Amino acid sequence: MPRAASIISGIQRMVLYETRARYFLVGNNQAETRHRVLKIDRTEPKDLVIIDDKHVYTQHEVRDLLGRLDLGNRTKISQKGSSGLSRAVSAYGIVGFVRFLEGYYIVLITKRRKVADIGGRAIYKIEDTSMIYIPNDSVRVAHPDEARYVRIFQNMDLSSNFYFSYSYDLSHSLQYNLTLLQRPYDPWLSEAPSTEEEVHPQSKQDSFDIFEDEGVPTQVVYGVQNEPYYKYVWNGKLLERVKDIVHPDWLMYIIHGFCGQSKLLIYGRPVHITLIARRSSKFAGTRFLKRGANCEGDVANEVETEQIVHDASVTSFTAGSYSSYVQVRGSVPLYWSQDISTMMPKPPIRLDQADPYAHVAALHFDQMLQRFGSPIIILNLVKKREKRKHEKILSEELYPAVINLNQFLPPDHCIDYIAWDMARYTKSKLCNVLDRLSMIAENVVKRTGFFINRPEFYCHTLRPDDRWGDLGGHITTRERVQTGVLRTNCVDCLDRTNTAQFMVGKCALAYQLYALGLIDKPKLQFDTDCVRLFEELYEDHGDTLSLQYGGSQLVHRVKTYRKIAPWTQHSKDIMQTLSRYYSNAFSDADRQDAINLFLQVYEPSESKPHLWELPTDFYLHQRSTMALLQDRRSYTLWWSEGILSSLPVAYDEVSCEDNMKKIKVKRVNQFDESIDVYTEFFKPYELTSFDDKFCISMTNSAREFMPKTVGVDPSPFTVRKPEETGKSVLSSKSSKEETLLQRKTAASAPPPPSEEAISSTSEDDSEDDRDDDGSVSQRSTPVKLLTEPGESGRTQEETQQQLVNKDLYGLNLAKFPSETDLLIYERFAHLGENQHKVERTEHITLANIICLEPVSCFSDDSVYGLSPPQVDRDSRDVFESHVMAGQGQVRALCRDDVLMYREYVKNRYM
Repeated sequence: MPRAASIISGIQRMVLYETRARYFLVGNNQAETRHRVLKIDRTEPKDLVIIDDKHVYTQHEVRDLLGRLDLGNRTKISQKGSSGLSRAVSAYGIVGFVRFLEGYYIVLITKRRKVADIGGRAIYKIEDTSMIYIPNDSVRVAHPDEARYVRIFQNMDLSSNFYFSYSYDLSHSLQYNLTLLQRPYDPWLSEAPSTEEEVHPQSKQDSFDIFEDEGVPTQVVYGVQNEPYYKYVWNGKLLERVKDIVHPDWLMYIIHGFCGQSKLLIYGRPVHITLIARRSSKFAGTRFLKRGANCEGDVANEVETEQIVHDASVTSFTAGSYSSYVQVRGSVPLYWSQDISTMMPKPPIRLDQADPYAHVAALHFDQMLQRFGSPIIILNLVKKREKRKHEKILSEELYPAVINLNQFLPPDHCIDYIAWDMARYTKSKLCNVLDRLSMIAENVVKRTGFFINRPEFYCHTLRPDDRWGDLGGHITTRERVQTGVLRTNCVDCLDRTNTAQFMVGKCALAYQLYALGLIDKPKLQFDTDCVRLFEELYEDHGDTLSLQYGGSQLVHRVKTYRKIAPWTQHSKDIMQTLSRYYSNAFSDADRQDAINLFLQVYEPSESKPHLWELPTDFYLHQRSTMALLQDRRSYTLWWSEGILSSLPVAYDEVSCEDNMKKIKVKRVNQFDESIDVYTEFFKPYELTSFDDKFCISMTNSAREFMPKTVGVDPSPFTVRKPEETGKSVLSSKSSKEETLLQRKTAASAPPPPSEEAISSTSEDDSEDDRDDDGSVSQRSTPVKLLTEPGESGRTQEETQQQLVNKDLYGLNLAKFPSETDLLIYERFAHLGENQHKVERTEHITLANIICLEPVSCFSDDSVYGLSPPQVDRDSRDVFESHVMAGQGQVRALCRDDVLMYREYVKNRYM
């Protein structure tokens, strides 16, 4: 069966040209070998007319086309200075097309920044966009409220945490994307051949094959392109108008949330840890304006967080090792809200609608069973004991709803409910919050398992771990798949939820590193470089999600629950609380209007009230409340058809007819540009610099967290004291930025201050910190030392280089070696010359020099895959007895062994 590969978008850069009658959007791939042209009519005042000829142009053909358009749109053909075709803007993708009360606008991405890399597939963050009005001024029909709608739409800041990729589907998890490539496509292609073929045949140069002249058949690869998961796509409505008109390469879907990546160096071996958070576009909004769930089962503040761990030494999805773990946060799936008109810090919680049969909860968990499989585990962190009922109201409604739904599910796939009052445990001096969370996390990860795209290592069967044997999930011969998911919630799903998710992610990270063969036990300790790097990722993740939903950063962090936060952290927490209150009271309404307009939940029209005239947006998000449902869902069989038959595996990951309809498959050459990840990642046609590469600038455990002193264990799994780390645990993000700035300007840094200035600095730092700072300054700035008169010619740079060499190697390399060392080196060089000396008259046989015979008896031998050796039974028994002896289980010795041991004792001691 031919292998499958995901399709890479053929349009990654584009230029918008304009004439009086049309816009011409010319897009091309990275190598600029294939171009497409989109024609947008500017003479229609309110309609969107787009023409895509689906033709692929070469670079010469595009230049010729643009030249003819320029010549044909000039007012006078003889005028060479007046251009009829002008260049409007350069862009990297289309966000979408939107219309308010006048004509259509096109929203383009004009600036991007690479933030992550998964398997050679780049993930970009939107840095800047441009919104361009399409109709010409001569046909424009002005409306007085158009400018206000434009301002509301632009309040949705697209430069804050919106992400996209040309070659990786960000709306799906890594598990879905990789298992998609392993499905059998032969039967589906034979029944329904793909209609997605190129209009023109490839030229010989484009489809060059090095084996063509040798008569070797070219390998065929299935190019796979699947539909995104629209729940996490934020520009789906903006592209809906043109989705069926233009080629799929023009469509680029963006997600909202968070994406961060850091490099963990394990004795020089790079391991990338990536955190991706996908915010749901259904029932989206701000803190007090969006609570609970809507009538379709979509909850507020629903975010899917995925942590991906992969060995960065191999970028291929097929040959590399990749692992992921997914968990979800979201509001309590009930009809509830909070009234903010009272201007209280904590408005009272009220249940808006009775739901005795848990209809809305059934819709929500049906979506989760379809996407994640079973078991669904709920971790409810709201308060249980309160003097005045507030959060407890939600627990009293959620638990009976889960009990009601579970009575109709099979016992093996019931929803697990874990209720734990985290706030009460935090106030107690006798209880450790994180210890309790780690126990919950261990239980959860054992139930759900995690995803890894490779079979188990042979060493795991030789040295089995007790916890590894109890791990859940669906196991095949090629991989391990996560089944089910943890759903965490408190009231806001911000502070407590982020700490709980961090502890679960930390536990899953240990299992992921163990499965990749990087640690010997699936357990990680606090205060190690690895956990500190992971904690920093999760804090950035929590701050970003909290700003999007609550209007401020996290108030309580992991350090707060570990009770190691400094006293200055309390004042910061108070400021964050005030910031959150101000945002909720004064700016959330405007942000909610911008979200509703961007997601096209509200579409402006002259026949209905304006957005700012609506008293509430309740009916925008609850569309079916005013309509009688024709097909009412059963209260007992509350799940969708076909879901139970696939459990515990998610229904979306099963190769059934419904799922295959969402996938487009075509046969392509293995060297085709549409699946060539090598060209996509390395870009051999561009002149690049190492300093500009993303892998150099990303957070590095060895550079950011490992101590700078010599002789310290460089392992990122070694527990360190706060004063031993390269970066203090309690340091702020501003200090991190200053450190990075100092590294970048190290070459042009001025000399250090005088001794008086150095002695007048703060004395609160420890001696270890001063030594670290001193070593850094020696590496970055020239040092001025007092020298003797005979050494006055020596420059400061030479002195600095000697200090660096002595710091790194323990000796001064500039010093002339001694006579004894020189004599040893001369003997060594003389031996090397005599060993490799060959007489000129001797006949040289190439076979005697180059031996291509395999020296290994293994069929598959590499650092990423190792087949067990073929050994006889006697050797296997000897090795197993050796392993058992190490575990304290000694076998009975045979007669020959006893005689041999007696002979040994006699010769040794008698």
